[in-house]
Amino acid sequence: QVQLVESGGGLVQAGGSLRLSCAASGRTFSSYAMGWFRQAPGKEREFVAAFSWSGGLTYYADPVKGRFTISRDNAKKTVYLEMNSLKPEDTAVYYCASRSRGHYYASRDYDYWGQGTQVTVSS
Repeated sequence: QVQLVESGGGLVQAGGSLRLSCAASGRTFSSYAMGWFRQAPGKEREFVAAFSWSGGLTYYADPVKGRFTISRDNAKKTVYLEMNSLKPEDTAVYYCASRSRGHYYASRDYDYWGQGTQVTVSS
């Protein structure tokens, strides 16, 4: 009952900014906490940012703290990830996801995933 579609990825120079969007559909969307993950070639998927169950708190992985900001627009059923001061090590496929249980940092606790959007940061 939940479908997620990411957009906004692309090629950007180091130090630049990018805004990712995740459009959701389905009646159960509001009952799920949302998060962002990323996966670089040859590496495991890792946590980036997420909302608490209430949506009132945000969490960030250490490498992106102070540079990335997660936000949402409930009326539009859209979650955003503002990415500033981008670094080459931020290059990865970024996924948005929705969870119904467990920890915000655990990918296995998320039930629905988008198809991903590629972000490439050149030096």
